[in-house]
Amino acid sequence: MNPPPNITDPLVLFMPSGKRGRFPVGTPVLDAARQLGVYVESVCGGRATCGRCQIEVQEGSFAKHKIVSSNEHISPKGAKEERYERVRGLPEHRRLSCSAQILGDLVIDVPQDTVINAQTIRKDADTRVIARDTAIRMCYVEIEEPDMHKPLGDLDRLKIALMKDWGFKSLEFDFYLLPQVQG
Repeated sequence: MNPPPNITDPLVLFMPSGKRGRFPVGTPVLDAARQLGVYVESVCGGRATCGRCQIEVQEGSFAKHKIVSSNEHISPKGAKEERYERVRGLPEHRRLSCSAQILGDLVIDVPQDTVINAQTIRKDADTRVIARDTAIRMCYVEIEEPDMHKPLGDLDRLKIALMKDWGFKSLEFDFYLLPQVQG
């Protein structure tokens, strides 16, 4: 199919990104997308074997963008695209951007179902206080001196001091550490 008359550098608009640019007649749609920074998946490197670079041509007059887009402004399906459609199937009105060439002004939709590695927009992190609850804490305690009238061991006096000063109730101790506490 021949390009429309008097078209030197057709205007191509990619949706939903809204990125646009002028390209020479015969430029593959995939190349145009890449030049504009529009993400179109293409694992096979443009050999029309993966089918991830699917696009849709939006037909009609887009006054806001001053574009009249038509399927006549894109090249007809080539042998590779026909073979892909025959073997794997291609949804109606879809084209492979690696095989389709620009012949005139186009509005091209990149369907969201073909975008595998879509960009993720992350929200700003809120400033918030995160309470730490560590398994080990350093606590200063003063333990009563041993008293013959109160027959409590070092461990019992330590537990009482921790409960009184820090509010710890059910504590477990490793007895091999007790000699270090006594020193």
